[in-house]
Amino acid sequence: MRRWLLLLLIVAAAVAFVVVPVFLIQPFRPQTETGLAVGYEVRRFAPWATVALGVVALGLVAGMWRASRRWWAKALMVLLLVPAGASVWASRQNVYEVMFKPLAAPAYARAGEVDYISDEDMVLAVERGGERVAYPVRLMAYHHLVGDTVGGVPLVATY
Repeated sequence: MRRWLLLLLIVAAAVAFVVVPVFLIQPFRPQTETGLAVGYEVRRFAPWATVALGVVALGLVAGMWRASRRWWAKALMVLLLVPAGASVWASRQNVYEVMFKPLAAPAYARAGEVDYISDEDMVLAVERGGERVAYPVRLMAYHHLVGDTVGGVPLVATY
């Protein structure tokens, strides 16, 4: 029974290394300095910690497998390895790139030619080498990143 509890705790810890940073670094809600610091620190250790926890879980399951004669217990062991293995993969992904779709190739229109921008809309404005561009904040709220070249200088506008 202790080995089952230990396996459950290992799987929960591996999953927590992925879930905790996502929860603490959520860009759609207010964040605290401490929460962000903890989230980024957990995210920094997650790739190595999830591998270590996955290896321990695999070793524990191997020992439990030999001792078990019940098919449903073996099936449950394999089932518990799935979230542990998934956390190893997920800890190496940048979930924030999935949440936001960077706009790599912006298209331009003059302000007077479009009907989806009003005079009251806020914009991020850039002027470089005599060239001027404006990125509407309302549209940036979805993309958050725009890769662009203004006045011959590559830049990334972010919001």
